[in-house]
Parts: sequence; structure tokens; C-alpha cells
Amino acid sequence: MGESSIEVRKLDHIRICLEKDVEFKQKTTWFEFVELIHVAAPELNYVDVDTSTEFLGRKFSAPILIEGMTGGAKGTETINRNLAMAALELNIPMELGSQRAAVEKPELAESFKIVRDVAPDIFLIANIGGVQLVEGGVKLAEEVVRMIDANALAIHLNPLHEIVQPHGTTSFKGVLDAIKKVVESLPVPVIVKEVGCGISGELSRRLEEIGVAVVDVGGAGGTNWVLIERIRALERGFLENAAIGKTFLEWGIPTAAATIEACTSTKIPIISSGGIRSGLDVAKAIAIGASMAGMARPLLHHAVVGSERVIMALKQIILELKTAMFLMGCRDIESLKKAEVVITGRLLEWVKQRGIRHPKIRL
Repeated sequence: MGESSIEVRKLDHIRICLEKDVEFKQKTTWFEFVELIHVAAPELNYVDVDTSTEFLGRKFSAPILIEGMTGGAKGTETINRNLAMAALELNIPMELGSQRAAVEKPELAESFKIVRDVAPDIFLIANIGGVQLVEGGVKLAEEVVRMIDANALAIHLNPLHEIVQPHGTTSFKGVLDAIKKVVESLPVPVIVKEVGCGISGELSRRLEEIGVAVVDVGGAGGTNWVLIERIRALERGFLENAAIGKTFLEWGIPTAAATIEACTSTKIPIISSGGIRSGLDVAKAIAIGASMAGMARPLLHHAVVGSERVIMALKQIILELKTAMFLMGCRDIESLKKAEVVITGRLLEWVKQRGIRHPKIRL
């Protein structure tokens, strides 16, 4: 198996994520610039706070998405099984990692299909790269959805990641047209996501125009995929790729800024992801306009141990969300969406310079 093998790359990704510090070193999510308003007399009982929400026609226990992580390599079926069991237990949606490997080598499909075996009724999101759709088109999208009987399809955009990645694919011309054709042909909703560099308001608006159902901003400030690929490039002697990665280590739109950009530019649901690390982060994301918050790497460390560890971690996050809602006097997610916030610092500067009009931000 050669160094360009997708299977080897997926195993590298897991190893590096588990063994190395791969968070952004300077750039943050900017959620520290979002202040929630404390209500000392909330006029409700903690037990009555309801974190449930509706998303893409389904009701979930909390506005939390298990983001795509892995699959398509030996051993990854255990991780996906544990994540799926947690999604089933807690009634939250789950997305798979890119299914490209299973398309090219069908014998690897079991690492994805196992999710349906252990959790047949969960809301499951298929995943494929936008750059792969430029060549594979609607047929490829249909294949990955059919592989796992998916409820939705996520199309990931990762141009910087592909540049730094050894043997990456950088032919992005025509990607929006490819996405448009998939949206028009698939019977399930299409989500478009970034993987750590964020999605701007302008692109969010364009995606809405071509029929995309949801934008997942995948902002900067959390797990740094450029750093992960730089580490791989150094390990494998791709020094030019590694050098580009070093220059662009802090590239991207911080998650809070990307969330505000997308929410104020469209009327479709927005998923806030990229550095979501607590229930308080989830509360802030919802309060500034997101419909859901996505998490990945914090759950990966638990998923390699067992499903109970994932369940415990997610229960803690949901309790933190519930606590934030109680302290804001918010009985349910709809009231959290309407709650006042204060935006400060660099995030406020960003909003001003970008000319963003947000109903909760007074300039």
C-alpha cells in the first residue's frame, strides 16, 4: 500500500489527533467575545429547562451534532460504532467521516455501514468532498447516501487542507455547479461544510441560492487540519507541503465570526462548528444564530475507549447547555435563540468592518 493511500492517511489522522496537540496555537474561536446575560431571578425551575430542538424535520434531545470523524480504514469501525451508540442513546444526529475510501475500495464500506447496524434509526449524515463531486458528480453522491441509507448528505470543502496534504486534490473549479446538480437530484437534504477555515457570509448566501439546505461553518480556532497535514508532510518528507502549512497555520475565519456571517446572510439553518468544547460554547453558538453546534475531536478521545465514555462526555455537555439556559432564564431552545448577547473585542470589530447587521448587535 503506497503512501498516497486514503486508508493510510485516515489512520495517520487518527493517530496524530490522539497523540499530538493539534489545536490552533494563536487564533481562537472568538466565542470568548460573546457574553451571555446572567439572569439572577430566572423565574423557572432548573428541572423544567428543555434542551430539545427540531432540525431537518426531526426532533433531537439537544442542538448538538456529532461531526464526521473517520471511517474507511481498518479499526475505524470501532470508533464509528461507539459514536453511533451514543447518538442512539442520546437522540442526537451523527455525521460520518468522508466515504471516499469506501467508494474506491468497497471492502472498506463496513466501517461506515456498521453505524446502521448498531443504530438503525438515528439521523445519519453521509459525507463526501466537494472536490470529488467535480469529477464523480451526482452518481458519487447517490452512492455514498445509499451506502448507509443516509438521512442527509454533507459535502465538505477543504481547499487549504488539500494544498498542504501530500497528494491532495486541488481541482476545485466547478465545485459549486457540482453541488447544485447534487442538490437538484438527491432526495435528501444537502449540507455544505468547511473543516476548520470557516465559510463566509457571501459563500453562505451563494450556497443558499443553489438550494443547499444547511451550512456548517467549520470555523477556525479548534482542531487545526493544516497543522495535522503539516505533521504528516514532515513525517513523509513532503517539505514543500509542510512549508506552505507553516505559513498558513493560522488561516481561517474564527468560528463565532463565521457563524454570525452565515446566520445574517441566509435564512437556512446554520451549524456552528470548529472548536466547540463545552455546553457553554453550544449556548453561545445558538444565541448568536446557529441552529445546531457540531463537535468532533473532543469526542474522538472517548470513542476509542468505548460508547459509555462518549455518552458521559455528551451528557456533561448537555448539562452545561442546560445550566447556561437556566442562568439566562431560557426555558427552551427557542427562547435561547431570542436571548440578548453582548459582542465585544475582535469579534465586534469584525462585525463592524464587514458591515454585518445582526439583530442582537447594536453598533
